Amino acid sequence: MLTANRAIWLLAAALFVAGPIGTTVTAADTAPPKFSDADWPGWRGPRHDGHANPNQQPPTEWSRGKNVVWRTEIPGRGHSSPTALGDRIFLATADEMEQIQSVLCYDRATGKRLWKTDVHRGGFEFKNKKASLASSTVATDGQRLFINFPNSGALTTTALSLNGEQLWQTKITDYEEHQGYGSSPMLYDALVLVSADNKAGGAIAGLNRETGDIVWRHERPKKPNYASPIVVRAAGRDQVVMTGCDLVSGFDPASGKKLWEVDGATTECVTSTVSDGKLIFTSGGYPENHVCAVRADGSGEIAWKNNTRVYVPSMLLKDGYLYAVTDAGVAVCWEAATGKEQWKSRLGGTFSSSPVLVGESIYAVNEGGKAFVYRADPSEFESIATSQLGDEVFATPTICGGRIYLRVAENTDRGRQELLYCLGSSPENAAAK
Repeated sequence: MLTANRAIWLLAAALFVAGPIGTTVTAADTAPPKFSDADWPGWRGPRHDGHANPNQQPPTEWSRGKNVVWRTEIPGRGHSSPTALGDRIFLATADEMEQIQSVLCYDRATGKRLWKTDVHRGGFEFKNKKASLASSTVATDGQRLFINFPNSGALTTTALSLNGEQLWQTKITDYEEHQGYGSSPMLYDALVLVSADNKAGGAIAGLNRETGDIVWRHERPKKPNYASPIVVRAAGRDQVVMTGCDLVSGFDPASGKKLWEVDGATTECVTSTVSDGKLIFTSGGYPENHVCAVRADGSGEIAWKNNTRVYVPSMLLKDGYLYAVTDAGVAVCWEAATGKEQWKSRLGGTFSSSPVLVGESIYAVNEGGKAFVYRADPSEFESIATSQLGDEVFATPTICGGRIYLRVAENTDRGRQELLYCLGSSPENAAAK
């Protein structure tokens, strides 16, 4: 059901020109995308919070010879997570030798590559060797694909058809590489929300998803930052929240109006924020390590804060408890309202991938390819299973339709090779029931 505020906006969007820049948004454009329970339409899944459909039974253990439905080679290198829509899987990748940034499409049943569209050629700039030039995850509205790439000193968003034809491309802002770029596009009604914080002075913007026209745009501080814009329902309204650049900022996602902004977070953040409707939970890692709960009403009040380093892996919120995996490989659970530590347990390794929640289970994969499945239980840490696959994992797993889509790198006689694995213990249509 629509909330009153959302229903009013949807009606108004058909009648007037929205946003400070004045691009017309039609009633047809405002129709929210519709997806099945087996789809994973973008970064952090259908709810943008790391929660997978709980009504599925993906495997809890796997290896190169166990519970593998198919595997397929990925050209180039990237940290983009798989996006699943219907019978297809989409990924971004970058060929660093040829300097080509591309979007790939695979058949979901077999892993066969269906098409490859080159979005940019040349214009590469390398900084942090741990980063990639294809770290943004593809978003889809069911009719189009949207991807962000840094290239030639700019950040652009590109729309493709489901068959790989380029529909439009829009420059968001000049972009100066610092550590790399990792922000993913997010859909909100008629808009694609994108951000590009950087030392040259970045921006957050809302683009018409049909035309690529900029509907609204805000300049951001001249500071490096890597967080994605995330829409949460907090303080009784939809808000797109940005953390980092020493700020926590809330915007109206439809109009771009700045609702509030407070000093907080830290300069460089990577994680995507979550909210329980009252508090917005942020974390960052430079120059200050922190996890923080900020009131969502714009008062600037900090409910609690600690100095835990949750810099890259995003957090999970479930039933009043906040679950995190630190960069150094420690699983932690806090009471969301107070920040009281419930438990912590060392998993091991270094983490860049974010954990995913499936029902009562958390799936987390470290950079060495070791996967941990454990209970989302505030009373104690309980391990379910551990697995090993590949030699490197930076991309967050996609879990939908009873299967896990995991991007890994393996060191072979030919050198480093990225692969996409489809993991499942039963046929996908049966597991999804």
